[in-house]
Amino acid sequence: MSNKTHLSNYEEMMSEHHHNHEMVDMKHENHEMHNMHNMDNMHDMDNMHNMHNMDNMHDMHDMHDMDNMHDMDNMHDMDNMHDMDNMHDMMNHGGHMMHMGDMSKKLKVAIILMIPLLLISPIAGFTILKFPGSEILQLILGTIIFFYSGTPFFRGAKGELKSRKPAMMMLITMGISVAYAYSVYATIMSLYGHMGMNFWFELATLIVIMLIGHLIEMKAIMGAGDALKDLASLVPKKAHLKSGKDVELSELKVGDLLLVKENEKIPADGLILSEALVDESMITGESRAVNKKPNDLVYGGSLNQNQPFEMKVTTLGKDSFLNQVAELVKKAQAQKSNLENMADRVAGYLFYAALIVGIFSLIFWTISSNFSFALLLAVSVFVIACPHALGLAVPLVVSRLTSISAKNGLLIQNRTSLEKINTIKYALMDKTGTLTDGKFIVRDVIDFTDETDILQIMAALEGSSTHPIAQSIVSAAKPLKNLKVEAVENIPGVGIKGQVNQNFYQIVNYKYLRENQLSYDEQKIAQYLDLGLTLSFLINEQQDVLGFIALGDSPKADAKAFINGLLAQGITPVMLTGDNKETAQKIASALNIPEFRAELKPEDKAEIVKEYQKKAGVLFIGDGVNDAPALATATIGFAIGAGTSVAISTADVVLVNSNPSDVLDMINISKRMLRKMKQNLWFGAGYNIIAIPVAAGILYPFTGFYIDPLIAAVLMSISTVIVSINAMGLRYDKK
Repeated sequence: MSNKTHLSNYEEMMSEHHHNHEMVDMKHENHEMHNMHNMDNMHDMDNMHNMHNMDNMHDMHDMHDMDNMHDMDNMHDMDNMHDMDNMHDMMNHGGHMMHMGDMSKKLKVAIILMIPLLLISPIAGFTILKFPGSEILQLILGTIIFFYSGTPFFRGAKGELKSRKPAMMMLITMGISVAYAYSVYATIMSLYGHMGMNFWFELATLIVIMLIGHLIEMKAIMGAGDALKDLASLVPKKAHLKSGKDVELSELKVGDLLLVKENEKIPADGLILSEALVDESMITGESRAVNKKPNDLVYGGSLNQNQPFEMKVTTLGKDSFLNQVAELVKKAQAQKSNLENMADRVAGYLFYAALIVGIFSLIFWTISSNFSFALLLAVSVFVIACPHALGLAVPLVVSRLTSISAKNGLLIQNRTSLEKINTIKYALMDKTGTLTDGKFIVRDVIDFTDETDILQIMAALEGSSTHPIAQSIVSAAKPLKNLKVEAVENIPGVGIKGQVNQNFYQIVNYKYLRENQLSYDEQKIAQYLDLGLTLSFLINEQQDVLGFIALGDSPKADAKAFINGLLAQGITPVMLTGDNKETAQKIASALNIPEFRAELKPEDKAEIVKEYQKKAGVLFIGDGVNDAPALATATIGFAIGAGTSVAISTADVVLVNSNPSDVLDMINISKRMLRKMKQNLWFGAGYNIIAIPVAAGILYPFTGFYIDPLIAAVLMSISTVIVSINAMGLRYDKK
């Protein structure tokens, strides 16, 4: 009872073109669902990679010339923007729009020809117009509708046969083909005086309803990915060189100096050479404008709000922020989750179930009633059983999730891991950068000897390090003295060592002093530890403690709210840090963190993740670089504060900003995603379980109720629309 309008299996229609426009480097043998926007045969996502093979798509380079495709101009420009080679392929809206245009033509033809069919066809035993040759006219009109407007279904069925995965397109094709064949037979027999029922009007109406349903679905699918389409339109078509010349983006080179005027979008990633207020909300999800200072990074696609500035281009093409986002989204959408694989298998089984029930229905009702009635019910079974709602249940939700998340700075690299979100009971997180600002300030320098300037020596050793503590020490020591530094080497989990002016020194943590039983002023050190400060000690070759530097790192403003948010969801936060126990205790107490581990080496974190995984699912939050092993080990790994380095291979989710509340947002939207998936799956499965036997006439002997093919087509369409609307209801609610 449902023209569950299949987003017809357009795969076959699009086969030749696909190989000319491959998406990323992903092999379709491993990821046949290749592009989430290619949802033609969504019930069988394994076949989605053929979506590009649309009618009249032999020249994608003309895509931007199409009617109603002005947005694709931007896409085309991005494609040429220094080999952002895959950006416009990612957004296959152009493909959908071209196919929608083709289907609209077929729909118009079917509707126009259906009107005279309505007038000359017998409906409920009554014919509006009857004249000599009207039967032949029905045959001609019905044949045109069948072979022209029914083309999408035939091509879809052919694609399913080639992939050896018969499903919804095969069912539709069987239904309309049986109706057509019988109608031809009935018409020919009527010419010889044998009156019989034909299905010409029903056939035309069936095709019209299913084409309408297809167009509705395609619009829903395109809507699910609109956030990605918006990404492509963010970058302006041209850039202003400092020299005054305007150039196409494809002409830009790394190192070019550009002028960005007030209220203009920034054309490329680079370093700002003055100051400006930049709105990055459209690419990072951060609602507040950012005050950029000289040598700060600015991203292509963000908006200059207040005054003209000059910038130096640093990144183009595949390395640019927007292209990295595009690549991540494509990869996430190309993955198949457990729920999706299950839906695909069930959809495949439904084909055979419908085939068996349809044949049984045909035989049973032919014996117990008549062949015309039996054929009507068999066609209804084939039409109503199409498992399209089931096939769309997961992919539409996924497309929606990846798109709106990317628009808000939450980049999903491994969406399959998000299906485990309800197993998470522990959230392990690095202290620095996640819970604290990661901007250490030197609060005090304690020198136990008058013979050395420990700040300058420590700054010399830390000069090449990127660790926040090292950078703070170097900054505090400026202007730096010209000291000769040699043989600098990191000591994992401890600090650093090397020679300064030919004297050997080590920078170590408090744990090292205790474990090696070095002599130090315990009372003096305790004063600073009680304040929750981080201490770095300088020792010489004789293991004498020459002094220490006390540094402070403040908790983020929303860190406590983040911790409380985790606790409210039944997730226990656990802080991990290489800092001393005293400092860790201070931070944990201030933020209401029930558990913490201190004085850790980088490799310890992955082992602690494994330890907690023995109890339940573990979410790990870290910087994506030093925490790579822990991110890879965790049930779900979140890399926070990635900025433009979004391609962090070990993280499941990359958060562009350093805002811990984004983690809560991702947890919440992932849980809503799971609910939507399960709702759609239950509806898709339940619809078929009920609809197939009813369409086969199980109620007819008791109630006289049966479903004819037209009602079946309508119900099939409605079931798909319900699934689509439910998927589009997935919203990103910023906390």
